[in-house]
Amino acid sequence: MVIGKVSKAFGSFSVLNDVSLEIKKGEFFSLLGPSGCGKTTLLRIIAGFETPDEGSVLFDGADVLPFPPNKRQANTVFQNYALFPHLTVFENVAFPLRIKKRPRHEVNERVEEYLRLVQLEAHGEKKPSQLSGGQKQRVAIARALINEPKVLLLDEPLSALDAKLRGKLLIELDQLHDKVGITFIYVTHDQQEALSVSDRIAVMNTGDVLQVGTPHEIYESPADEFVAKFIGETNLFDGKVLSSERLPKNETEYMVELAIDGLGTVKVTTVDEFSPGQTVSFTIRPEKILISTEKPATRRADINQCQGVVDEPVYSGFQTKFYVKTASGVLLRVMKQHAVYSDEGPDIIWKDNVFLSWSANDGYIVGLKNEAGS
Repeated sequence: MVIGKVSKAFGSFSVLNDVSLEIKKGEFFSLLGPSGCGKTTLLRIIAGFETPDEGSVLFDGADVLPFPPNKRQANTVFQNYALFPHLTVFENVAFPLRIKKRPRHEVNERVEEYLRLVQLEAHGEKKPSQLSGGQKQRVAIARALINEPKVLLLDEPLSALDAKLRGKLLIELDQLHDKVGITFIYVTHDQQEALSVSDRIAVMNTGDVLQVGTPHEIYESPADEFVAKFIGETNLFDGKVLSSERLPKNETEYMVELAIDGLGTVKVTTVDEFSPGQTVSFTIRPEKILISTEKPATRRADINQCQGVVDEPVYSGFQTKFYVKTASGVLLRVMKQHAVYSDEGPDIIWKDNVFLSWSANDGYIVGLKNEAGS
């Protein structure tokens, strides 16, 4: 599927700005962004429920914009399930085939097949009101898949469910994708959902696609400050470039030294060359930072170090998040994973003096700042 330069405005409000994407056949592709970023509008344009002001949507090279939704070989699973309350589970799933006037034996066989696929074969005679939220969602997915579409469109399908059930259904949805092998386009504002199941993600904001990449690329190499802040947690600083030297063992990378207020000189490796005096945005993820009450013994030149005081420890069972304040008042977030049981409780507590360290390879420069600082 190719989305070519799609734009859409409602009155004077621009929802999509010249959006272009190429989605591979059989891919689990997520549109990720905050509310109002344009992701649902883009999904509705693909489905045929909205018409763009400009652009094209190609399925196998053919523009489907002239066709109504039922002629596009794309079915949608809505956030509110959209089930028929007066029909049984069996009849809800059978509905698309009944509309096409398929033979009774074919309808029965295929409905049973798709109910097995979503693990609801024992619930065929129930009404939607007798089902849990997760079961209703599976009925909606089975009904969408029974038409054998080329593309399944999912508009925040898990948002109405509680956190534990969302996690369970997310795994089931990923397994279902592997079984049926068609293209899934998944709209969500939940970063963890997108990172968990996607082959690739398009991060959107205010009608623009800011970055397209694998979950690893999006998380480890964010394209700009918005992506860095929106995907997970991070520490973000402005820094002035002091020097930039090509690494002798890797001719495609540079070692850049930054002056960052409150942190001092920070080293970071990058594939981009920067010039002394430029101001950049630097990010380091909380889980990349090591925290200790003892000064690190390493003397490696690529290790950054600073000191601070634990301003606030937040214990979450499997990890503790530390808010560490440096002597100059800069606050850093640090994550420490709990891998083993400790009889003595947490070894780092409130008001402890601590040492922080991280490798130059673990930081990342997310962009060059202009003179206005944006």
